[in-house]
Amino acid sequence: MQKHSTWANRARRGVPAIAVTVGALLATGIAASPADAVARSRFYVSGCGMPSSPVDVYKRVNNYKTVIALDGLRATNDMSGWRHETNIAKIADRGVNLVEPVGGLASFYTDWARKPGNKQSYKYSWTCRLNKLISELDSRGYAAGKWGKYAIMGISMGGNSALTYAANHRRRISHAFSMSGYLNLSAPTMRENIKIALFDAGREAGRGPYNADDMWGPPWDKRWVENDPYYLASKMRGMKVRIAAATGAPGKYDVRADNSAKGAPLETAAIAQTKAFETQAAPNGVDLSTDYQLQGTHSWGYWQEAVWRAYRAGWFRDRR
Repeated sequence: MQKHSTWANRARRGVPAIAVTVGALLATGIAASPADAVARSRFYVSGCGMPSSPVDVYKRVNNYKTVIALDGLRATNDMSGWRHETNIAKIADRGVNLVEPVGGLASFYTDWARKPGNKQSYKYSWTCRLNKLISELDSRGYAAGKWGKYAIMGISMGGNSALTYAANHRRRISHAFSMSGYLNLSAPTMRENIKIALFDAGREAGRGPYNADDMWGPPWDKRWVENDPYYLASKMRGMKVRIAAATGAPGKYDVRADNSAKGAPLETAAIAQTKAFETQAAPNGVDLSTDYQLQGTHSWGYWQEAVWRAYRAGWFRDRR
């Protein structure tokens, strides 16, 4: 599953002073000028039995779409990996408002069956939280586009979550984009791999291991199928869906051998999972576009480029 490329250094050094200054500006909601420039803000969403969580937003008046960007497995509580690792905030200068929910470590952005048996004191209820986020965005006038619906995208864990949430919330989501997502959780060994990944992510973050049984129940529970995009394709009929993955072969962002060694097998699994979902899309009438790359591992540089390719292809636009 996804790792922030600078995870260890980030944990040691904290946030640089300049980032703290920018964060303070975001927290106060100070907008850029002139009036047609991008406004940067941070607000908080509460409820659903979880502590309030921040949301970073990049918005420009008269943008044609708003996209919610979900993080990966090792999401942190200070900022989204999208903000920390990429330049996609600039997409707001080009017609697409960007919304980055913060937090969700090892959560799959879903409502868990029960509280995890570790240091976390509350049960994850991220489907509920995303519903509240959309209500908050509505109240702030972010429902851009022909139908007033949102796009949602994510990487790795967030790729699975983006498609699953979209399939179950068609009334509010028109576009869904998975980058290196695990889109066939019912495939052999996948449920075991998810269990290992959640265990490792919680341990590394210092919360103690997360148990996938606390999320969707034991491997034979029906909730695993209910959260498997492979089996949800029929619910995405007519929706604009995009999937992206690479072969796992090292490319220009794999300058460190250890990052490449970790990211290559993760991406190899992701592309197999992504192509499995593709076989379900056409028979179920999904409006699918694909973005497969010959080089690339499971890391942020490739996901940043995938977003810009989607933008250049006009994918974020509503149908006319």
